[in-house]
Amino acid sequence: MDPMKINELTIAGTKNVYNGSYINDDLLLIDDFALLPLPNEPRRVNCIIVGLCLHGKAQYSVDTEEYMVRPNDVIMIHNKQVLDNYMLSPDFKGLGIMMSEDFYHEIIKNIHELSSLFLFSRTHPVFNLNNEEVDNISRYYQGLRYKVDDVKHHFRTEAVRSLLLTMLYDLSNAIYRLQQNNDRQQTRAEAIFTAFIKLVEENFRHERRVSWYGEQLCITPKYLSETVKQASRRTPNEWIDNYVILEVRVLLKNTTMNIKEIAQYLNFPNQSFLGKYFKEHVGMSPSKYRRS
Repeated sequence: MDPMKINELTIAGTKNVYNGSYINDDLLLIDDFALLPLPNEPRRVNCIIVGLCLHGKAQYSVDTEEYMVRPNDVIMIHNKQVLDNYMLSPDFKGLGIMMSEDFYHEIIKNIHELSSLFLFSRTHPVFNLNNEEVDNISRYYQGLRYKVDDVKHHFRTEAVRSLLLTMLYDLSNAIYRLQQNNDRQQTRAEAIFTAFIKLVEENFRHERRVSWYGEQLCITPKYLSETVKQASRRTPNEWIDNYVILEVRVLLKNTTMNIKEIAQYLNFPNQSFLGKYFKEHVGMSPSKYRRS
């Protein structure tokens, strides 16, 4: 094994060691993180994790940054981040949801109102809820588990996605409350990152040059790249690509537009260029993805 290679934490692998409610390799519900055998080595997360601490304390690091979790804390860990140094107190109890990136994208497609949750969780991967909000999220979790286990339901997956979307809206509402009560001033890096993401949301369909976004923000491309990387641990190009690929996925799965029309809509030079771009990021051609 390559000593430089970091093993992945996947839903499929977690299902092998934890018997939770699940939908294929797209969604896994964890009734209690304390019952989950955690590996004692760094793992690159190949999914999105949302957790809620109900009792006790936990400590872990994401991309080498250490975090402490206490009761009523929500944690959000994003795809491709590296998780390490986990320790749970003996009395720890917490709920968890693991979602594949595709499953998450299907939930939030075309809903930019959720960008507040998206941005806040990037700069605040641990945040605290009040008791009413914790009870609310716990009820969502119980409803999700009931619906995931209802394997005879013809629209089970769609119903689960709808419940998760509603839960994400309630989390976003909690974040709105926290932002209104937060006296801490945004750092300049956080302010630039937020402005950059809003610009990307509005313009990614026709503009993918980092230099263009720097011009709109009146800063150099180099400074924009350094600042966005500092605030989010991703480059501006990675963020732009993320939005473009999500849009292509949504168009392939939810419209009748052919690939040439999608290329034109997203301002690609031609269909072939879009095909190469998509395969580089997703690992398969647009036509194969549409059939999958």
